[in-house]
Amino acid sequence: MTRIGRRLRGWTNGVLDLPQDVLQELPRITLIGNKELYIENHRGVLHFSSEQLKLALVNGSLEISGEGLMIRNILGQELTVEGVIGEIRYKGSEEKS
Repeated sequence: MTRIGRRLRGWTNGVLDLPQDVLQELPRITLIGNKELYIENHRGVLHFSSEQLKLALVNGSLEISGEGLMIRNILGQELTVEGVIGEIRYKGSEEKS
C-alpha cells in the first residue's frame, strides 16, 4: 500500500472511528459455543467437506475443522457454518501451507 493510502486509512480510522475489519477487509468471526460459526468478509469457499472448510480471504485463508460441518447460509461475503467446530486456523498470505 502506498504511503498516501496508509495515511488516508489512519486518518479515516481516527476521524470516523471505523472498526478494523471494515478498514482492512479483515474477516469478522463470531463463534457460538462450538456449534455455530458466523464469518464475514471472506472471498469464497476453496474447499468444503463435513470435516473441513477452507475460505479465501483478502490476505490468506481461514481453515475450519470439525465434525458434521454444514454450510447453513451463504450470502455474498457472509457465511454460517453449523456442526461440531474443533479448530479455527487463520493463515496469512505470508505463511506457507
